[in-house]
Amino acid sequence: MPSYEIENEYYKEGLIVAGTDEAGRGPLAGPVFAAAVILPRGLVIEGLDDSKKLSGKKREALFDIICEKAVSYGVASASVDEIDSINILNASQLAMRRAVEMLSPEPDMLLVDGNIARGFNTRTRTVVKGDSISMSIAAASILAKVSRDRLCLELDKMYPEYSFAVHKGYPTKLHMELVRKYGPCPAHRKTFLKFLDK
Repeated sequence: MPSYEIENEYYKEGLIVAGTDEAGRGPLAGPVFAAAVILPRGLVIEGLDDSKKLSGKKREALFDIICEKAVSYGVASASVDEIDSINILNASQLAMRRAVEMLSPEPDMLLVDGNIARGFNTRTRTVVKGDSISMSIAAASILAKVSRDRLCLELDKMYPEYSFAVHKGYPTKLHMELVRKYGPCPAHRKTFLKFLDK
């Protein structure tokens, strides 16, 4: 379960700490989303955990609580064109930087989920599996995941034949069959469709 153990190291120095995480690196379609969150010190949010371990209903409930209780938060994305142009890793980092830039006050220390932090203007620390270790990153993971899932529901209305509401853009058997049947739509990441060449 996430805790404030890492954050506390920096709180002792009087620093403002933010966590950041992304959602949607693996899907075949849609933007990659990221969120950044500054939580009040020691705030306990019941049930807060890595977004992947929670039901959609639980994530939605936590989304509202985090937005209400956070000192500051930002949610941003990098587009399908950006993903195809600079690759998914760089696009994920871009989305995270955009989310961090929305924070006020500016954080002194940024906890970044994963093992890569590129181009941030803030002091950073990468945290592998951060969304299950750090409260701030877990909160960011939920904001990013819910925001992306909501966008997939919009894509479902725009392109109903692809069932985006079901698979959220991920490369499920159903999704790949639908892309083979109908061809890609404008929401698909061209660089992720290599399975069509087989």
